[in-house]
This record gives sequence, structure tokens and C-alpha cells, in this order.
Amino acid sequence: MFISHEGSLSSDTESGTTALCMFGHIMIGLIQRVGRCSVSVDTRVVSSIGRGLLILLGVHCDDTERDLELLSRKCIGLRIFPDEEGKMNRSVLDCGGEIMVVSQFTLFGDVRRGLRPYFGEAAPPQKANDYYLRFMGLLSESGIGVKGGVFGAHMLVDILNDGPVTISINTRDKV
Repeated sequence: MFISHEGSLSSDTESGTTALCMFGHIMIGLIQRVGRCSVSVDTRVVSSIGRGLLILLGVHCDDTERDLELLSRKCIGLRIFPDEEGKMNRSVLDCGGEIMVVSQFTLFGDVRRGLRPYFGEAAPPQKANDYYLRFMGLLSESGIGVKGGVFGAHMLVDILNDGPVTISINTRDKV
């Protein structure tokens, strides 16, 4: 069971995990426009993309399927690639780019009470992995090539940041 920010109870029957969640639904996507991106685990490249988006995905303990759908639609349609006039007016879909998704529970690091981050708002690993895989599936349905890191592994993410352009989206803002 989870306690939402309004103080109501909600349950996560999939993972069976009990946690106290203070802020309600707030899936986070930190989106970076990249010229290329690769992910390595134990010195071995496990996935790579060319031009496109790197999405660092933070799944909150109270997130729902609606959060997955909202964030995936926003990421697919986000117009941060240049058009013929150099204006950010094209989406990753418009420019034929790819997407790399890396699960990033540390996006919920709370340092309001000191210097060591508290990660209690992040979804439990089983739920986070399920939502990570479902998020990549929703992105793939658009026809975009989607690759990912290795959930739970220590990864080295090599990014050629294009711009740089970095956009933070959270579903609490009703994207």
C-alpha cells in the first residue's frame, strides 16, 4: 500500500511492496538530445544509438499506467530537433532518430535533510523495472528504434550531447 500526497491509500499489488510516498504521481523523464549515445556494463557496450534522444527515466512509487502513457507521448512528440531554418521544431519521429532509455532512480534523490540523498520516493525495483520495460514498449509502438541500458546494473553512459539540449518532464505537471 502507498500513501499518496493527499494522504489517501493506494496499493501496488504487482510488487507487494509497502512504502510511504509523499508526493503522489510524478514520473520523471530527463531528456537529452544526442548525436550518439552508448551504454556499457563491465567495459562491454550493451547498446548504442545514433542521433536521437537519451531519456533518463525515474519511476515514482505511486506512478500508474497513465504516467507511462503521458510521458511516452510527450517524449515522442517533443520538438527539440532543428528544422530547415534551425528552429527547434521537429520531433525524434520527424527526424528519423532513435531513443535510448536508461532507468535512473537517482532522479528522486532528496537532499532536503542533509548531504546524503534519500531515495524513498523511487519505485521499488520490481515495479521500476516493469514500468521501464513498458515505457520502452510504448515508445517502440510509434515505430522509433528504442534501446535501453541494463536495469539495476552499474552503467557507463557515453553521450555526445547535441546543443546541449536537456529537458526535464514530470507527469505531476499534467503533461
